[in-house]
Parts: sequence; structure tokens; C-alpha cells
Amino acid sequence: MLLLDQGLPRSAVAHLRTIGIDAVHASEIGLSTADDATILEYALGQGLVVVTLDADFQTRLALANATKPSVIRIRIEGLRGAELARLLEKVLNNCSEDLAQGAFVSVSESGIRIRRLPVLG
Repeated sequence: MLLLDQGLPRSAVAHLRTIGIDAVHASEIGLSTADDATILEYALGQGLVVVTLDADFQTRLALANATKPSVIRIRIEGLRGAELARLLEKVLNNCSEDLAQGAFVSVSESGIRIRRLPVLG
């Protein structure tokens, strides 16, 4: 299941659910103003993969030497809900095993980069 961070369109959740991907937006669960640490803690406790625009999540995971939760960082600005849902479907199709094991996935217009957790060095 995916947890979409505050900066991502809420409408993406409905699109994701339509294509059979469980997802929740931070605003739906009272995390609309939560800091990154709180979002990571919640995701870890619930077994969720965080989806964010925020680069700070990778730093937090690295500093904590964490193996979970997995994080997908979207490095493409201005995606609408349906576009984001299609992009995440592609990411999940290509990276589900890595995400299940614990990974940081960075998605840009040029492609998908996967780093297994813990992120060392």
C-alpha cells in the first residue's frame, strides 16, 4: 500500500484505487501537516511505501541506517493525479520486489533509479 505525501495530488489516490493499487493520502489519515519523521514512523508501523517529492526522506533513511520503510521519490513536478497514478503503476511493476525488501526509488523523466536500504555511504 502507498502513502502519498502532502505535496502530491489527492486525486491520485482515487486513480490508483481504480487500477487496483491500495493507496492513502497523508491528508486522509491526519498527517497533512506532519513532519517527515512522523510520516516515516507511520509508514513503518503500517507497512506502507511512502511516495513523496521531498529529498529529505532519503537523508533520514540513510542517517538512521534504516531498512524500511521504502520510499518512492518523484522528481517530476506538476503531475496531475491520473499521470501520477500511471507513473506509480509503472514503478510498482518494475520495482515491487525491491520495495518489498526495502528500497529508495528515485523517479525522474530520464528513468527509475533503485537503491536498496540501508543506504550506506
